[in-house]
Amino acid sequence: MNEIATRAATAEAIQDAPGSLITLLTDTAELTCNTATFEEGAAGAPVHFHTRATEFFHVTAGRLDILVGDEIHTLDAGDFIAVPPGVKHAFAPAAGHTAGVFVGFTPGMGRFDYYRLLGRVNAGEATVQDIKDSSATYDNHYAESAAWSGRRRSAEP
Repeated sequence: MNEIATRAATAEAIQDAPGSLITLLTDTAELTCNTATFEEGAAGAPVHFHTRATEFFHVTAGRLDILVGDEIHTLDAGDFIAVPPGVKHAFAPAAGHTAGVFVGFTPGMGRFDYYRLLGRVNAGEATVQDIKDSSATYDNHYAESAAWSGRRRSAEP
């Protein structure tokens, strides 16, 4: 395997939702990586699972709530967690906090076009149905979670 290098000055950044910015780092068959920056109150990623990839998270700043199965963990800067294939998960900044996170998938799978699709939806150039229709292509399958829904309600004033 050859080295993989992405320079900050040339990395593609995508605003995928209000208060959320994804910076694309690498997208190979072995590894897909990006950073995500969330403003306070950003929605983050909805409940979903992957059938083939382990997704891992390293919090670089702030605090991140992450659903794994039916349990919500609050991670602080420096914390790490990996979610195996088939386990539903979601993530967003903890109430009252911002969050920065390094996100990776192994194996990788050409996921950058999924992030670009999210950016097009945010810009009004594509629809949520387009995201749903892409589930098999990007191994991103949406699910439900009472625990995650309850988290959002309990964080409201």
